[in-house]
Amino acid sequence: MKYKEDILQMLFKAYFDARKHKRNKQSQLLFELHLEDNIFNLYHDIVNKTYTPGTSICFVVNKPVKREIFAANFRDRVVHHFIFNILNPLVEKILLHDVYSCRKNKGTLFGINRAYSKMQSCSNNFKEKAFVMKLDIAGYFMNINKNLLFDKIEAIIDQNELFLPIQSNLLKYLVSENIYHNPTKDCVFQSHKSEWSNLPKNKSLFGTNQNCGLPIGNLTSQLYGNLYLNEFDHFIKKELGIKQYGRYVDDFYLMHTDKSVLIGVIEKIKLRLLHIDKLKLHPKKIYLQNIYNGFGFLGIYILPYRKYIGKRIKTGLYNALAKINNGFFTSLQVELERLQSYTSMLKHHNCFALQKQIDLLLEFALSKHKYSPLKLQNV
Repeated sequence: MKYKEDILQMLFKAYFDARKHKRNKQSQLLFELHLEDNIFNLYHDIVNKTYTPGTSICFVVNKPVKREIFAANFRDRVVHHFIFNILNPLVEKILLHDVYSCRKNKGTLFGINRAYSKMQSCSNNFKEKAFVMKLDIAGYFMNINKNLLFDKIEAIIDQNELFLPIQSNLLKYLVSENIYHNPTKDCVFQSHKSEWSNLPKNKSLFGTNQNCGLPIGNLTSQLYGNLYLNEFDHFIKKELGIKQYGRYVDDFYLMHTDKSVLIGVIEKIKLRLLHIDKLKLHPKKIYLQNIYNGFGFLGIYILPYRKYIGKRIKTGLYNALAKINNGFFTSLQVELERLQSYTSMLKHHNCFALQKQIDLLLEFALSKHKYSPLKLQNV
């Protein structure tokens, strides 16, 4: 009886986690309408091993880059949070400190600051010569091998079997349903199919190899994306001896005082990814420079003593501002919130002149709509 109560409690917690920032979504409201029945039905499906993922909504987004998204229905999102809440603490124990994506107290700003700190450390506070190399994996999420991924998770579950809040075979079943589910077989298209015409094959689940590919947009995919390259991360640090290293999903950098050392590890990294992780290094995204020339990471261009927002963020910022200025919106409040997501980055970096310019342009644009400055402060 206690076991049942524990699982139900975990499912309710997963529900509350899943509904954050989704309170006005139709799927969330429908689930909430019969909340207890839905949670109990989900409980029975899980313990009886009859749960199967439902239909996803598929669409293409163009910003910041063009990519395919599969949005799971709300019931499945509850299961994603249920899995995440069990696995994430176990995965956190084995991840390197310098893996930044979707981790508590980390993320993009933390990753940017760490990269700057490593530049500073590697160059003895910018007094000595040092080099940075940035690499990228081609079509990362679309080429993750599901069999390899499941083996990694199964090993973690086995190692922590005594400490799991649910039976290990039940957790393995849920993870298996989650990983091996193919959302392309039963999905609802929200974007016109022509949107896929100029989307590269390695950017779409519709063009992946068998038993490869995870849907971008799922919480579990973010967790799996961190875990999948965990052994690779340790390989870089321990076997290649690169102390200054960091990764955000498939975007990673290495720093060293000797340029030839960085050049020498490229082939080793390429072979490791190909033969062990079944992935390919992006041939056109190998960047190697003296740190005094800086490098772009997570939308920010990092240089000694300063950091600037990159072209992509600046373009997005001006486009958001133009929409407000020209009145191309259905909700001014929503557009202001979108603009603020860009401008909030300015205060963390050396963009004082740009911040002043944006403030003046925004004040002029808002005057057209007679928008109260008090409301702006509360956005």
